[in-house]
Amino acid sequence: MNRFIPFVAALLAAVSCGTEKPQAELPRAIVMSVSIDGSPVLDNSSIIGVSVSPTIALEFSRDITIDRVSVATLAFSGGELTARLDDNNPALLLLTPAVQLNPSSKYRFGITAGESFGVDLVEGFSFSFTTAYDQTDKFPRISDDELFEKVQKAAFSYFWDYAHPASGLARERLGSGDTVTSGGSGFGLMAIPVGIERGWISRTDGAQRMLKIVDFLAAAERFHGAWPHWLNGSTGKAIPFSSNDNGADLVETAFLVEGLLAARAYFDGSDAMESEIRSKITALWEGVEWTWFQQGGQNVLYWHWSPDKGWAMNMKITSWNEAQIVYILAASSPTYPIAKEVYDEGWRGTNGYNYRSPLFFVHYSFLGLDPRKLKDAYASYWEQNCQHVRTNYEYCVNSNKGFGYSAECWGLTASDYYNGYTASSPSNDTGTVAPTAALASFPYAPDEAMSAMKYFYYIFGDRLWGEYGFKDAFSIKENWFASSYIAIDEGPIVVMMENYRTGLLWDTFMKDEDVQAGLTKLGFTWK
Repeated sequence: MNRFIPFVAALLAAVSCGTEKPQAELPRAIVMSVSIDGSPVLDNSSIIGVSVSPTIALEFSRDITIDRVSVATLAFSGGELTARLDDNNPALLLLTPAVQLNPSSKYRFGITAGESFGVDLVEGFSFSFTTAYDQTDKFPRISDDELFEKVQKAAFSYFWDYAHPASGLARERLGSGDTVTSGGSGFGLMAIPVGIERGWISRTDGAQRMLKIVDFLAAAERFHGAWPHWLNGSTGKAIPFSSNDNGADLVETAFLVEGLLAARAYFDGSDAMESEIRSKITALWEGVEWTWFQQGGQNVLYWHWSPDKGWAMNMKITSWNEAQIVYILAASSPTYPIAKEVYDEGWRGTNGYNYRSPLFFVHYSFLGLDPRKLKDAYASYWEQNCQHVRTNYEYCVNSNKGFGYSAECWGLTASDYYNGYTASSPSNDTGTVAPTAALASFPYAPDEAMSAMKYFYYIFGDRLWGEYGFKDAFSIKENWFASSYIAIDEGPIVVMMENYRTGLLWDTFMKDEDVQAGLTKLGFTWK
């Protein structure tokens, strides 16, 4: 409800016109404290998780009465209130809604300054609160294995059923029309082997879709071999991501190539179609001019290049973020390889690791790159990734910000949120949980991820579950649930759940001889 409804009329004392004697001046008072369901409330604060039949307690600085209450004194957006004074404390006013409130709904309560309750109230007080989400199951219980399969298959269907009809590439998000995403499509390429191995599609159907995609990518607009962030899925022309970002995006290209190389290794059959897939992927892979993005031979790679704006974006790819795979692929290239110094100085020679960063840092590069035994001079990547997830999880479990996090409701990463799009993290906490954060962390924290998946499905499923599985994000505090699906969030769900299950994409990608040569050059061990 958007309007305030006055305090219950039965409590209002009738005031006659012109017949009463003038009232004596009322003693002044203030509201000393306010609580709801026993929890203290600050002025203009917002509380979540309140019961549907809450008690609001206001303690005044002196005793009050409830036989003379101004119409304008109390306002509550949830309807009428009933009131009584505490039996042992006549300065304590107890208010309860006359009818049960709706779950997961926001309400506002206010008391205004002025003469009422037998006192002259010096200052007003207001706050808002959101009632707790209905904790009953929204769907019948099924086995954990059945739920796992259901969630993974639904996310897969985003790439299979909702793919752009002309190109086969992944649409940027639900409703994005002809706008397809290069990086998200790379994640979708890795989803195709999952669909085949799970029996959701046939190998022939998967190979045909793959061939359609690689043919489109070969004809699409590229810049020194690299694709733009967005493409028109019908024409293959670049769609500007921003005014200066209308050309090559090396990070998105790396995510796409990660998927292409995984597909090249997976489709290893001797028949004509799978041979053609491998041959065409090789041509795409060998056409990426990684060294061009050193911008004149510097020992660092740059994220963007535009045919008319040049290096205007001027964004170096430096650690730590999602882009480690860029340097590994650039070192692995058989045609335009970077030297080891570019990795050591450009990537690793910059910032230390921040475990409070968004969780996509341990997902995107590691959809194909296997972290289980991966080490170099700087880190043990399995330990680093597991600790990153643990930090994110424990932050949510121990948070006292009132965002509704718990051991079952956790996961901060880049996603839509109630005010646009942001990279949520312990360092940038918007109160927004994205299901991809926990679900793509199955390899690193399987028990915690399973608890989250069950909670998202059974408790929030009436608002969070849809045609392609879990929608992008939600905020309990804001009572907001996204209507969106985004390719770069759907892909890690499919792929990382499979890596947890069977290691499929890790094993497949790591078989690539070019990748192995690049890892060796950079000083990695992985066996």
